[in-house]
Amino acid sequence: MTSERNVLGGPLEPCGTDPLTGFYRDGCCNTGPEDLGSHTICAVVTADFLDHQRSIGNDLVTPMPQYRFPGLIPGDRWCVTAVNWLRAYEDGAAAYVVLASTHERALELVPLEALREHAVDVPADPGGLV
Repeated sequence: MTSERNVLGGPLEPCGTDPLTGFYRDGCCNTGPEDLGSHTICAVVTADFLDHQRSIGNDLVTPMPQYRFPGLIPGDRWCVTAVNWLRAYEDGAAAYVVLASTHERALELVPLEALREHAVDVPADPGGLV
């Protein structure tokens, strides 16, 4: 179990394993000095969020096997960078957030209130999140 903390002050819970997410591809939004982008927000991506990210030059749809990146579809859980999530939030296209799986370091860039506005419990079948 990880000793990292989430934005609620509890233990950081896993974000997703299918696809396997995290800067370290460990299923969690862990971060460290190598993670210059701060991939700390556990997002449940929507079509609007994916479109927004592509429009700002962050293509999260196209697979990039060299980075062990499968490409995302709506409903996938993925550790996204705090700065890009915040930009989507400011532009009205924020993804849902799993607070228990979002690393406390996200709070260095994103207010907890903004994260809470988009908080969601991960549904057993995320297929309706388009």
